[in-house]
Amino acid sequence: MNQMLAFLETAEKTDIRFPGLGIVLRKIGSGFTVFGFRIAFYGVVIGTAMILGYLLADQVAKRTGQNREDYLDFTIWAVILSVIGARVYFVIFNWKVFADDPLSVFNLRTGGLAIYGGVIVGILTAIVFTKIRKLNRKLFMDTAVVGLLTGQIIGRWGNFFNRECFGTYTNGPLRMLIDAREVGDYYSPLVTESIVTNAYADKPKALEKILEIRNNPVVLEGTTYISVHPTFLYESLWNLVLLILMLIRTKHKKFDSEIFWMYLFGYGLGRFWIEGLRTDQLFLFGTSIAVSQLLSALLVAGSLIGYIYCYRKNKSKLLAK
Repeated sequence: MNQMLAFLETAEKTDIRFPGLGIVLRKIGSGFTVFGFRIAFYGVVIGTAMILGYLLADQVAKRTGQNREDYLDFTIWAVILSVIGARVYFVIFNWKVFADDPLSVFNLRTGGLAIYGGVIVGILTAIVFTKIRKLNRKLFMDTAVVGLLTGQIIGRWGNFFNRECFGTYTNGPLRMLIDAREVGDYYSPLVTESIVTNAYADKPKALEKILEIRNNPVVLEGTTYISVHPTFLYESLWNLVLLILMLIRTKHKKFDSEIFWMYLFGYGLGRFWIEGLRTDQLFLFGTSIAVSQLLSALLVAGSLIGYIYCYRKNKSKLLAK
């Protein structure tokens, strides 16, 4: 009976505050238990994101006269392979965490998925899938990225429940206060500054961000909080605006693949800015270069080149209309 009552029992409940907006979210847990088995809200959010992403892509496929079953088949493959890709990407650029216990690579319940790994594998999966099915690849990509972006919008809220993917210190109106006990040892006042300094000795920019957060704690009702940029929220809202623009443009696009290039440009541009605020960046081997920020810059440049190329290739057709 007690296990049944634990169905909605959340774990590690702490407050999350947005004082500049006058919002206090009380007792937010990171998961709940069902018959003694813990389920993370992160997983629930990601699962919901995948389903809603597929449903929107399905509707776009219906409106554009495509075979909707292709998108269901693709989603099954893309979800599985993208999760693997997201994990591999994270592990490659964060190997020190797994070096002492390689088998922990397979324990996804501890976290550690990088969205760019999933996006890259998802695009590669679409290329192979459309080739096997002999589909219009450009039209397919235009439709699939609508679903992908929807998933990203919703999926970022999993980071909210995990108290992760936050940004640098801020005292601005959108600041988010998180219980310092919930965000890792390096932000805890119980961990000495020398330990943090040694851990980030080869990453001076990241160290500077972490120390600034540590040195500006906020104490409310006996609880110590860190005050940071809610970068998960920034990215979710940025992507929502981008999705709306993409859906509007879908009805007026000049050529197939235009929405795909629009997605790469818009997402890359926003992620480049947001990644610069993050404190949990993955770095290029032996450097202080943020991998995702570098990749974002390449996406922006590559998407512009791709768009111009496709536009010129279709220019004669466009002028003939």
